[in-house]
Amino acid sequence: MTMETSRFNARELCSRKLWELVTTPSEENIGERELQQAIEELATRRRYLEELQRIGKLREHKSGA
Repeated sequence: MTMETSRFNARELCSRKLWELVTTPSEENIGERELQQAIEELATRRRYLEELQRIGKLREHKSGA
């Protein structure tokens, strides 16, 4: 199934699935827009924040509250 045939909604996915999408090369997976949505959703949930920062995917969100 390609992501083009269905509407991508990051909120509908569990954190583990979002993490898999973020850490899998995007050309095999989802587009840049969907990738950014997945990262933003993980940051909103405050899941995998340290890992996102470590791999350089987290841009504007901060881990401290």
